[in-house]
Amino acid sequence: MPELPEVEVTCRGLRPLLTGRRVTDVVVRNPSLRVPVPGNISDLAGEVITSVSRRAKYILLTAGPKTAVIHLGMTGHLSVVDQNEPLKKHDHYDFILDDGKLMRYNDPRRFGGLWLPEGDPFSCAPLLGLGVEPLTDGFTAEYLYSRLQTRNCPVKLSLMNNVIVVGIGNIYASEVLFASGIHPGRPSSEVTMNECRKLVSVIREKLEESIRNGGTTIRNYAQVDGSRGEFADRLRIYGKKGCPCPVCGSPVQSVIVGQRSTFYCSVCQK
Repeated sequence: MPELPEVEVTCRGLRPLLTGRRVTDVVVRNPSLRVPVPGNISDLAGEVITSVSRRAKYILLTAGPKTAVIHLGMTGHLSVVDQNEPLKKHDHYDFILDDGKLMRYNDPRRFGGLWLPEGDPFSCAPLLGLGVEPLTDGFTAEYLYSRLQTRNCPVKLSLMNNVIVVGIGNIYASEVLFASGIHPGRPSSEVTMNECRKLVSVIREKLEESIRNGGTTIRNYAQVDGSRGEFADRLRIYGKKGCPCPVCGSPVQSVIVGQRSTFYCSVCQK
């Protein structure tokens, strides 16, 4: 599933192509996504796109008085192509633009979602109750420590909890905990303030590095122009079961935490 870096890279790819363009029509071929395409999405026709932004793993596309909220799910992809671009299997909807282009959504597994809320877009159900953005000043060691102290679940699950901090999925949680020397199964309440300082620093570092490298392509994710995310080449622990730890040489271990494969070094992470 695209995580925060991949969604941010998608936003940055879309922004110069969409901002200032008028939506002349919205064509829906298959409304049956995980969250069905709303019937009022045609309200965007005639409106000028003024911004493309991100909240957590959601893309916010503002056109006139309304904001479409888009989630890519596990396999969703947005591209901007010519209006005569041949259709591919799983092309579910298009935003037709006034410059001869269109924004097309493709999603083989149809786990994505599209909302067009009335009024404040942040009143949209999936955006309610979200935690702090990890790349903002509000994400501090003090904040993280205060949230972890009340939780006894594995620290990896806390980092992936969008009520605490948004956008850190399975790949980045494994990478961050390895770089911080923290075992993914350790109870959250046992993480110290000094370790929280390390975690905040490493989370920012890893997410920003991934954004600079176009995100992480493991299977389906691609940038707006179709190119793969190159951060996959920089992963140090995720997906490396049985390989030598890049620090100590011990075999990388794998365990299921919260129904997700988790990779760690039993020597380096305590």
